[in-house]
Amino acid sequence: MTETADDLSAPLGQDKPRRKRRLRLPFTAMQMLAVLLGLFLVAFAGFAIFNKDPLGGEPMTRLAIREPNAADKAGDDKPAAAGHDSKQDSKLETKEAPKQAGEQKTVTMIDGSTGTRHDVVIGGDTAGKGEAASASAPPPVMAGIDPKLLEKSRYGMIPVIAGDLKPFNVYAADADRAKAAKMPVVAILIGGLGVGAAKTTDAIMRLPPAVTLAFTPYGSDPGKLAERARTQRHEIFLQIPMEPYDFPDNDPGPQTLLTSLSADQNMDRLYWHLSRMQGYAGLTNFMGARFIATEPAMQPIIREAAKRGLGFFDDGSSPRSIAPQAAASQAMPFGKGDIAIDAVPTPAEIDRALNKLEAAARERGVAVGTASALPVSIERIGAWTKTLGDRGILLVPLTTAMLKSKSS
Repeated sequence: MTETADDLSAPLGQDKPRRKRRLRLPFTAMQMLAVLLGLFLVAFAGFAIFNKDPLGGEPMTRLAIREPNAADKAGDDKPAAAGHDSKQDSKLETKEAPKQAGEQKTVTMIDGSTGTRHDVVIGGDTAGKGEAASASAPPPVMAGIDPKLLEKSRYGMIPVIAGDLKPFNVYAADADRAKAAKMPVVAILIGGLGVGAAKTTDAIMRLPPAVTLAFTPYGSDPGKLAERARTQRHEIFLQIPMEPYDFPDNDPGPQTLLTSLSADQNMDRLYWHLSRMQGYAGLTNFMGARFIATEPAMQPIIREAAKRGLGFFDDGSSPRSIAPQAAASQAMPFGKGDIAIDAVPTPAEIDRALNKLEAAARERGVAVGTASALPVSIERIGAWTKTLGDRGILLVPLTTAMLKSKSS
C-alpha cells in the first residue's frame, strides 16, 4: 500500500487532511436557456447575412388579391388619372409582390392636383415586360369590331389597315361634317379612363356622345369599359404612356415608352398597349413631355400609328413636341389640345377655361379642350354643352375637329 508525501508527513494521532475536490455544478435549466439563446442568435445572424432579402428586414404586409368580379367593378369608385403632363399630371407607382405564378400588380395612381392615391390591380402578368408579358392571356376582341381591321401580335390583336378601310375612319363617331365645315366647332377629350369603373361609367353616361373618351391601357378590363363607351356612341382614343421629364419620380406606369430604350424595344411596348383594347380611332400621349419632344424616339411611334391607319392627338402639354411635324410628314390625321379645362379643378376655373375654349373656336374656327374624369369636370362640361348650340358653337367628336384642322 503506497502513501503520498502528505500522508507520511502528517503528525501521528491527527486526522489526515482532506483533499479539496473541484465542485461540479449540475446542467441547470438556466444553462440550457443560455445555450438555446446563443444558438438562436447565431442562426439569426446567419439568416440576416446570407439570406437575399430585398427588403432588408423591413416590415411588410402580405395581402391576398383576388380577381375582381362584375359586382366589384360596377361599384369601383377609384378616380381616373388626369391626362396632362404639367400641373395636372397623374403618376403611377408599381408595387411588385414576390414572383409567383399568376402574379398580379398593384398600380397606385396619384392625382396630380390633389395628391390622392388610389390602388388599382392589373390582373395576371399583363403589366410585365418581355416574355412575362407575352405569356399572359391576350384581352378578348371587343364586340362591334371589324375583324378585317385586326392582326395578331405576340400580345393580342392590334389595329391594321384593310384595303381602303382605316381604323381612324371606321371608328370615328358620326357627325354632321358639312355643318361643322360652316361654323365654329369645339371638341373635348376626357382622358385617364379605364381605371376606376364608377368614374369611367359616369363619364360615359353623363357626357354627350360627341365628347371623345381616351382610355389608359391599365385596369383589370379596360376593353370592357371602352366597349360600353362605344355602345353609347362615344368615339374612343387609346392613351400611350410616355416618359415625362421627371421620370422615374413621375412614372406613367408599366411599359412606358422611354427615350433610353431602342426603337425596337419601344415598338414592342407599343404593341402591348395597342392590344389592350380595340375600336379606337387614334392614339394620344399619356404624360410624356420628354418623349414627345425627342425626335428619334417619337418618329417611329408616329410612323407606326400612320401605318396602322390611326390618327394621333397631342394633348398640348409639351411646348417642344415634335408630333405636329412628324404627323405632317406621314400625312396622317392629327390634332393638338388648346386648353386644359380642369388644370385648376374648381367650378369657377373650369367655367373660365370653357369660356376661353369657346372664344378660341370663334377666332380660329376649331378648338380642342382636354380634361380628366373628375366629378366636377364632368358636371361643369355637361352643363356647358347643353347650351353651346344656342351660342352658335357646334360640339363635335375629336376626329371631326382633327379633319377640319387639316383641311383649314
